[in-house]
Formats: sequence, C-alpha cells, structure tokens
Amino acid sequence: MRFLKREPEKTILFVCIENAGRSQMAEGFFNKYAPKGYKAISAGTKPVSQINPLAVEVMREVGIDISNQKSKDITEDMIRNSAKIVNMGCMERDSCPTLFLHNFLDRNIEDPKDKPIGKVEEIRNEINQRVKELVAGLKTSK
Repeated sequence: MRFLKREPEKTILFVCIENAGRSQMAEGFFNKYAPKGYKAISAGTKPVSQINPLAVEVMREVGIDISNQKSKDITEDMIRNSAKIVNMGCMERDSCPTLFLHNFLDRNIEDPKDKPIGKVEEIRNEINQRVKELVAGLKTSK
C-alpha cells in the first residue's frame, strides 16, 4: 500500500495592532474562501483581551462565526512560516507590524474600533472584497 505524501498547508498571516477587528475578520473570510492547501491565522503587536464585539456581530450577519477566535501576539514562527503576510492597517505608527515585517501586502483598512455598527459593516465589506481578491490571486498563481 502506498501512502500519498500530503503537502503542508500554506499559511496566510493577517496582522494589525490589537488583532481584535480587521485581522480577525480577514482570517474568518479567508478560511471560508481558502483554496485547497491554504489556511489563515491572524495576530497583532499589542493583542487585547477580547475581539471587538461588533466585528463578531457583523461577521455573524454574513454567516461566519469568529466568536471563538482569540487575539494573539505575532511570533517569529508565524512570520517565518507564512507564505504571505497581509498588514490590515496601522493606527499607531510605533506599534505598526510593518516596522519589522518584510515582503508583505499593505491594505491600510480603517480600524473598526469605537465605530458605529454601520461603519463596521462597511469595513467588513471592504475586507471581504480584499480577501476575495487575494484568494483569486492565489488560485491563478498555482
């Protein structure tokens, strides 16, 4: 009996400062649309104790549950083991992940923190579109 060697999954890392809104939504969307062999993780430079409740709510509106995701610190292993890194945007220049990242995509998406739900829905929709574009690019580059 022959065993097929399974290729390891390629990781897409979505980063922002608190890892509480934009990068969490991007992780949720990417894992919904991910091409075979890919998965997403997200992390931040200053993780917080809980994900933005409005981010959880607006993702639930589109059928994606991110309520069990946790805000995480970016690690060297995450950076080293990622096929692609996507910076979602920075609100504080001194904590911006781009200070120590190389070869990343910079999305500069508005932070949903302290925004009304209508604005958070707009941000979610922009993230959805950007993630779909990223996934389409991965599918065509295979």
